[in-house]
Amino acid sequence: MTALVIALTTILADGSVLVKSGDQLVMEYLYAGKEHTAFKPYVRKLLSPAGVNPLRDNVIDHIHHHALMFAVAVDGVDFWIEHKNAGRQATKDVKAVKRSEGQIQGLQSAVEWRSADGKLIACETRTVEVSRTGGATLLWWTTTLSPPPGKDSIKLTGSHYFGLGLRFVQSMDKADRFLFSDAEPKSTLVRGVEKVTPSAWAAFGGAADGREVTVAMFDHPANIRQACWFTMYAPFAYLSATLNLYREPLTVTADKPLTLRYGVAVWDGKTPREQIEKAARGWVEMSTKP
Repeated sequence: MTALVIALTTILADGSVLVKSGDQLVMEYLYAGKEHTAFKPYVRKLLSPAGVNPLRDNVIDHIHHHALMFAVAVDGVDFWIEHKNAGRQATKDVKAVKRSEGQIQGLQSAVEWRSADGKLIACETRTVEVSRTGGATLLWWTTTLSPPPGKDSIKLTGSHYFGLGLRFVQSMDKADRFLFSDAEPKSTLVRGVEKVTPSAWAAFGGAADGREVTVAMFDHPANIRQACWFTMYAPFAYLSATLNLYREPLTVTADKPLTLRYGVAVWDGKTPREQIEKAARGWVEMSTKP
């Protein structure tokens, strides 16, 4: 593993957090101070060990697609889309975190989910961490979502793609190259080429900046539901870890906040299924370490 150094001064300067390995950027997280963060904080860049970023931000066809982002609907307020009546995720506190003797580093933040009129809808504690291991860049995303003070519960709903989503760079569009932990996955076709697939992990490959990359997302067995992976490849490529909320809304109570854990791995080149499976198992094991 390569030790990572977080640039604390960047947190103070412009509303972004940079995580680096030596002089090389590994992750860029935006949470304030820029037009694109008006509705939600997100991971803008997540680079492979060779320095390739497969994520695309704020594209014209879907201005609300921000690289790697998390959003659902809460009590009827839509936090995915971005318009005057949409909800907004406001970051109130950010601090650097590290564990495993500094080999895993990133940030922790408090995020207030508010309606367009400013009403507090939900409270989130978010941790985003990265490392370099097994020939890949590996990201941990941990979200704990709870009702605001004085409220007993909140109800999570949403479309079939709501969750932790990845929008890929344009050169990766229209390539039907999704893999799942199950060799013969039981996918449900929702519309067009859009599918949802329950599985322990999902992966997608293609060319970014002229170089082949593989991106995988891992579910954690402690999550309240197994991930249903939303996938599409045309007219653009997208992958999202969902809770199947469009079929099964979820109620979160004040005495039992919802904690979700997902992993994201980026490799250079075409990564075989066996290597992805090994990385997924390793990520789960590493998630239990302090």
